[in-house]
Amino acid sequence: MKAHLLFADEDFDADADLPWNHEDLVLDLELSTLLHAMANGDRFLFDVSRRVLLAGVDDVDSILYRQHVLADAISHPRVIRDMYEVAVAALEDRRSIWSGYGGSYQSPQSTLAGAVRHLEAYIARLRELRRIADEHAEEFESAGLRNFLSTLRQQLSDEYFAEVSEHLKQLRFRGGIFMSARLDNDNSGIDFVLRAPVGSGRSWKHRLGIGARSSYSFTVPVRDEGGIQVLQDLGDRGINLVANATAQSADHLKSYFTMLRFELGYYVACVNLHDRVVEKPVPVTFPEPAPLDSVAFSCTDLRDVSLALQSDSPVIGNDVEGDGKELVIITGANSGGKSTFLRSVGAAQLMMQSGLFVTAREYRANVVTHLFTHFIREEDSSMQSGRFDEELGRMSAIADHLRPRCLVLFNESFAGTNELEGSEIARQIVRALLESTIKVFAVTHRFDFAQSFFERHADFTLFLRADRLPDGARSYKLAAKRPLPTSFGEDLYYRLGAWLAEDEAERKDREEEEAEEARSPVSSPAPEMDEDQTTARR
Repeated sequence: MKAHLLFADEDFDADADLPWNHEDLVLDLELSTLLHAMANGDRFLFDVSRRVLLAGVDDVDSILYRQHVLADAISHPRVIRDMYEVAVAALEDRRSIWSGYGGSYQSPQSTLAGAVRHLEAYIARLRELRRIADEHAEEFESAGLRNFLSTLRQQLSDEYFAEVSEHLKQLRFRGGIFMSARLDNDNSGIDFVLRAPVGSGRSWKHRLGIGARSSYSFTVPVRDEGGIQVLQDLGDRGINLVANATAQSADHLKSYFTMLRFELGYYVACVNLHDRVVEKPVPVTFPEPAPLDSVAFSCTDLRDVSLALQSDSPVIGNDVEGDGKELVIITGANSGGKSTFLRSVGAAQLMMQSGLFVTAREYRANVVTHLFTHFIREEDSSMQSGRFDEELGRMSAIADHLRPRCLVLFNESFAGTNELEGSEIARQIVRALLESTIKVFAVTHRFDFAQSFFERHADFTLFLRADRLPDGARSYKLAAKRPLPTSFGEDLYYRLGAWLAEDEAERKDREEEEAEEARSPVSSPAPEMDEDQTTARR
């Protein structure tokens, strides 16, 4: 049996390596907040969410397949969680069964006994899945869940359970092991074959030894350890093939429940995220994926999901129409929401290509083969060289992994050098990426870089600008406008300067008070001041 809840015709490779740049993606896009919301404190769900989110698919049909399954999961969360708990319980049962199987030190008989116990536990869990399928199969609409539940009902029939139970009962060999063998030329045993039991009942004549014998038997004395070992060896040779087949069946069911736990776990994590997001005033929608060979990007009220999860106040969304634009350059006011928008784009791309919903009213984008981020880094003691060298080193590493139809997000890249040099480096890199059919979003304060594309390549470039209000406040909204030669850093300067001025005034007042007290020969209580005087002094 197969689950096929993440792909229509194959299993998800849970052992595949994470993308080369997975640490940068998690750091730059602040995905840890998103992943923790999906995991809801469960380490296994955190790992499942990370693997599926970062290993997105670039096939539109696969994305839509997952979206339909997730829509069903959101509509019937209790059923999805019940099936997930059955898969978890099936794997936990293994820990409670004292006998294992398959070890190199085990005999075939001990292997068989352990495998039978595990199979009995797995069969009990399969019965629970069958019951859930019988009760809820007609409630789902997605092809993935309907096929999954239909397969459970067809393959886990009452006849199947009855037959398996009978086989497991026989494999306990409570009436002894019945097998046949031949003698070789040297009188050694060969061709050991396990036989189906013919019945343990014997006639009264046979039990009393009256009449012709149909077989001969002997009894090994209790203290004859050598004889007992010989019988043990004979039994092992007879049941060796059966023991291996039974152990393989137990391994098959273990693999099935392992994969089922993984795939159902992803949808449980998605439901967890949905529950968290809908608590916020944040829109949610399933995105529309466009084919790999197209250039599409448009959104309505797109918001940064991690910021929305962290913030107690409403998060500002953005409306952008960028279909056909291979390059998006974002400029404008400092602290105006440029980096936040860039993170929202990156997170939405990963969420879309993993089959998740996005935090927007509408979202449409072409799928990409891979996502890369090149965000500004603060200098710290771990750097082996200057910040500019570090930026070039990361860009070189990204270039080694680039391929056509990727998406690269730049955030204040190459800020470790002067305006002219940084602009020229950025300009040449972006041109090379565009020539290789790689889509680019770039947040920049380099006016020379932005202006050069505005003058020469405006036909395939979308220019977004984070504006400031007339009073200097930020709207945190981006608009399609040409770049300006200023980022309004003066606003921040005066805001910071006002705070410093207030702190300096308070420090001077405190120093004057201390000096006055030091000059006074006799300490006396300070004169009382009314509220207006206190306020004026502050």
